[in-house]
Amino acid sequence: MEMDRRRFEEAVGDALDEIPPQLTAAMDNVVVLVADRNAEEPDLLGLYEGVALTERTTSYGGVLPDRITIYQDAILDVCDDVEEVVREVAITVVHEVAHHFGIDEETLRELGWG
Repeated sequence: MEMDRRRFEEAVGDALDEIPPQLTAAMDNVVVLVADRNAEEPDLLGLYEGVALTERTTSYGGVLPDRITIYQDAILDVCDDVEEVVREVAITVVHEVAHHFGIDEETLRELGWG
């Protein structure tokens, strides 16, 4: 499957737009990026790096934004058509945003987002 970066980034933006406004309003100090592939885990679809909202204390401050990275090439590898890409991007974005809110892998699997 092939897709140019602009179209892929639009899919990521569309996925973010589908998150309920009350949740996006609660997101704090986080940036969403698109990269080709994770160097250490090339099959990884997305990655959250930072301090989850549930783990932040009063000493949290003056830090660089948390990062959610969505890996385009890894997602394209597992998809056969545009609809699959859009669906997988949406699942991956929700999954990584959930980590920003402190939801762990086990809970995500139980909720069907694993």
